[in-house]
Amino acid sequence: MKVLKVLFICNQNLNRSKTAEEIFGDDYETRSAGLFNEKPVTREQLLWADVVVSMEDFQRKELSERFPDVCIYYQPELVRILRSKMAGLLKP
Repeated sequence: MKVLKVLFICNQNLNRSKTAEEIFGDDYETRSAGLFNEKPVTREQLLWADVVVSMEDFQRKELSERFPDVCIYYQPELVRILRSKMAGLLKP
């Protein structure tokens, strides 16, 4: 079964998200990123993750503002992303 990919987000990627990345790294494939540091989180990092965990609610809102959901119902690219994300997570 595919290992769940989890991206942890905090402000600077110095303490909270880095700690979470290391704590949960044995059970999941983990990465971390910050919102307000020199190299802020990218769309590619978000697409990599099966789950994105923000440390605070305002960070989730910030992510939504920076990366609005522009998918259209049954859009081929959306279907491809969803199939890729679910592959191995749920068995038919």
